[in-house]
Amino acid sequence: MNVSQEEFQIMKEEIVKDMIYRLMEERGLSLQQAFDAVYTSRLFDKLSNPKTGLFFQSSGYVYSYLLEELDRIN
Repeated sequence: MNVSQEEFQIMKEEIVKDMIYRLMEERGLSLQQAFDAVYTSRLFDKLSNPKTGLFFQSSGYVYSYLLEELDRIN
């Protein structure tokens, strides 16, 4: 399924927003810490590539991969 660049950006931003919010709520991170965790993750690189199709997944699904990555680092 093809989406425009604008649609891709919107879908990606919604997932990122949800992940940041959940990190703050569930892990007690500050806004800055949550932003840093998401935007410096390997997962964000994959999410930013439309070819991976991650932007089509639910934010909860993508978030679970972020948590796995963060848990491996810490």
